[in-house]
Amino acid sequence: MSFTKIDHYEKEYIDAHHDSALNVTEGVADQPIVNPHFRRPKRRRLSTEEYVAGILRGDITVLSQAITLVESSNPDHYQQAQEIIERCLPHAGRSVRIGITGVPGAGKSTFIEAVGNMVTSLRHKLAVLAIDPSSERSGGSILGDKTRMESISSNPDVFIRPSPSAGSLGGVARKTRETIVLCEAAGFDVIFIETVGVGQSETAVHSMVDMFMLLQISGAGDELQGIKRGIMEMADIMVITKADGENIHKAELAKTQFQGALRLFPMPESGWRPKVYTCSAVARTGLEEVWKGVEEFLAHTESNGYFQHNRNRQNKYWMYESINEALRNSFYHDPQVEKRIGDYEQRVLDARLSSFIAAKELLDLYFEDKSAKR
Repeated sequence: MSFTKIDHYEKEYIDAHHDSALNVTEGVADQPIVNPHFRRPKRRRLSTEEYVAGILRGDITVLSQAITLVESSNPDHYQQAQEIIERCLPHAGRSVRIGITGVPGAGKSTFIEAVGNMVTSLRHKLAVLAIDPSSERSGGSILGDKTRMESISSNPDVFIRPSPSAGSLGGVARKTRETIVLCEAAGFDVIFIETVGVGQSETAVHSMVDMFMLLQISGAGDELQGIKRGIMEMADIMVITKADGENIHKAELAKTQFQGALRLFPMPESGWRPKVYTCSAVARTGLEEVWKGVEEFLAHTESNGYFQHNRNRQNKYWMYESINEALRNSFYHDPQVEKRIGDYEQRVLDARLSSFIAAKELLDLYFEDKSAKR
């Protein structure tokens, strides 16, 4: 039996020499409308005033829509997003921002879920955000946090938001920081910012949080292997997870080793000597001690002035990051640059032009185009 394709929308036919019970009908380009009088109306975009009012009254639906607007790469959305953020800024800044990272297998989601339930039981409102470096490559979001945190995802006092799904790490981090502002304005007073894995995203997170928590698991051999020194130096609190059952002794041994390693580091600018805890999110043990450590750190840094000093320094850092991101977007969306950059890229790949000369000429082209429009 042979089949022949005539056209994308035309039928396939069967050789006439063979009988078949198959009833072949022609395909159609579009799915027919069952009820031609019914059209799903397009959702109206809210005004800036409606967005701000919804956020300030804690409307999760409006908050989610506003964050989507902030994350949008559509230039038409940018201006309204900035207006919303500016209007929300006076109502932000009243939360505790905690960065959480850990080695693969440390159980970040299970830990966040367990601590999150405890935090909300203390009458706090919790927002869980994420920065995922893998989203740069795949264009996707983080690994389904809502499905991995079932018990708190339905909690009305918890808001879980996946990572922004596009752009450079710097751009993703900037959007996460703007999301923090909106969440704080909506009344969330504890913000967890989770990073996926241990890598360069920790630096971005460290620039937007009040304290940094590193999760680690115990195991055979040298407990310090696989942990970058820079990541350990960022940690204000280290937590050895999965300290239950037969693993309790290993967890205590790991705690001792990490305490010894941390004592070798210089005293942090905060004046706080990092502490190490063990806990089990499954057995619900050690969690209260971890949270008590968080409260002790915050009390210490607020009393010595480091808390506000760190926030001020972060604001300065993000001023420059915002400038860099705006210049980057302006350059790559310039019509002349968009028109010529592919040609320059190919000439560099063919070794007909050096990367430095190509960059200089593209920048000259950009500035000439800007000057001509003045």
